[in-house]
Amino acid sequence: MRAACLANHREQKINMATLFKYYKPLCSSIRFTSPFTIPPFRYAPNRTRPPRTVPVTGKRRQFFSFFSSLTSSLPVLNENNSGPTSGNGAASPPSELWLYNTMTRKKELFKSKLDGKVGMYVCGVTAYDLSHIGHARVYVTFDVLYRYLRHLGYDVSYVRNFTDVDDKIIARANEVGEDPISLSRRYCEEFHQDMVSLHCLPPSVEPRVSDHMPQIVDMINKILDNGCAYKIDGDVYFSVDKFPQYGRLSGRKLEDNRAGERVAVDTRKRNPADFALWKSTKEGEPSWQSPWGPGRPGWHIECSAMSATYLGHSFDIHGGGMDLVFPHHENEIAQSCAACGDSNISYWVHNGFVTIDSEKMSKSLGNFFTIRQVIDLYHPLAVRLFLLGTHYRSPINYSDALLENASDRIFYIYQTLYDCENVIGELDAGFEDSAVPPDTMNCIVKFNDVFAASMSDDLHTPVVLAAISDPLKIINDMLHTRKGKKQAKRIESLSALGKIVQKVLTILGLMPTTYSEVLQQLKEKALRRAKLTEDQVIQKIHERTEARKNKDYEKSDAIRKELSTVGIALMDNPDGTNWRPAVPLALQELEIGTP
Repeated sequence: MRAACLANHREQKINMATLFKYYKPLCSSIRFTSPFTIPPFRYAPNRTRPPRTVPVTGKRRQFFSFFSSLTSSLPVLNENNSGPTSGNGAASPPSELWLYNTMTRKKELFKSKLDGKVGMYVCGVTAYDLSHIGHARVYVTFDVLYRYLRHLGYDVSYVRNFTDVDDKIIARANEVGEDPISLSRRYCEEFHQDMVSLHCLPPSVEPRVSDHMPQIVDMINKILDNGCAYKIDGDVYFSVDKFPQYGRLSGRKLEDNRAGERVAVDTRKRNPADFALWKSTKEGEPSWQSPWGPGRPGWHIECSAMSATYLGHSFDIHGGGMDLVFPHHENEIAQSCAACGDSNISYWVHNGFVTIDSEKMSKSLGNFFTIRQVIDLYHPLAVRLFLLGTHYRSPINYSDALLENASDRIFYIYQTLYDCENVIGELDAGFEDSAVPPDTMNCIVKFNDVFAASMSDDLHTPVVLAAISDPLKIINDMLHTRKGKKQAKRIESLSALGKIVQKVLTILGLMPTTYSEVLQQLKEKALRRAKLTEDQVIQKIHERTEARKNKDYEKSDAIRKELSTVGIALMDNPDGTNWRPAVPLALQELEIGTP
């Protein structure tokens, strides 16, 4: 896994100086793999134009100009997850949301078809194997969108399907001698486990193809009745020539379309780009009855039928990975419109690829890591942070460097909040939670402003993650520095800062059940990557302590470096020495040495 680490960083690095103050623990030793933009400088809930995005530069004055523009009159998050409130607690209008629409190739102000309600369909996995980290990016991306829409106060109907009838499933089932539906059901459950690990909320509905044959057959009949499909020997094909708008999502011309997808080219087709709506039964394959004989649906028709079943022919958001733009989503549009002239989806949203050495990660290319392989070494919440550390539409290069830095960052966040929670819990008397000093309130308002502006600008999660550093730094100052411990209303400030960070982490799906549990798990993962046990680390600490007593500082330094090289950092304090996970020294040095 580590072999795919840093080969492509040099070509893909960009100027991120404006984020370094806020994201230094994660950024100091990595080169980001994709371009970023800064969200709008001011929160403006009534604007009607898209937010202006400004390329990130390395000029520090631009950084300070950005944050000095934030004002104390802006809203802060409330506690019921229904949207922002003003500084005095009064309800304010929900933040707007701009989403990049693949259909129009620009960011557009999100307006739901029905006030307060959102219908969102996301294409799910074809369940024939364990899901890989590229799948994880898709569903973490749309989980964040789902959570943020709910935060804005929308009632979201989130539909995510399973493809459990498909050529790949049948081929795998034949290889292992298992019933295709049974095999697919088993991998659906494996997928559920992965999603729980990654803190993805369950969708509102999770339909499977095998349970929706009547709806699929009915839609194919409508397409045939409207003259947009034809039958050949028990097969039914969609005729792309009957749909003049074909190609409008992908921007492809009809003559450029490749023939066939997932299957061999059928020379019986009128146009090589025509695609199967229904496939006649073949020996050894599952089949269902239809007006055209026994068979099974094509790949594309299933999503059109299931989205229409649960959301209607007209709904708000259709999402998936960028690889689905063509042919899958292009074909969905064609067949849905052919079945119902009123079919309309407002926003087509697609996430970028996870790459390895700039090549898309996929099962067909064999260059993938399963989610299970990755979370065996890295905590699932660190993996989620890694995925959110790059804007969802940009490619992200899979590397151990990025995952190590994400692990280090998530440990710092949870350790800070854990320490904060403990100090507040030690307080015997009650305190006024609302009596927050002006400096603390100013930090909270500024942080929330960055959150609101960034999330409203096409879910710019990297900037939100960067901005978390400010309240965390203040918390650590109040916990550990002499000056911070003497500040007036220190406990009130710690409580308020902790709550705003927790709120944002919850919206991003990064809030653990307990800090202590996840901190221990992060340490266990670090030990596994270092190929050490905790007893071995403790023994090394004892050896180093003895060396220091004997003034053998060369040996003491060698032990520290030995552990640091594999990602174990030693921390000396008045009570002795303890350890925490860290980015392995080898990766730090390699990154620092990259020009």
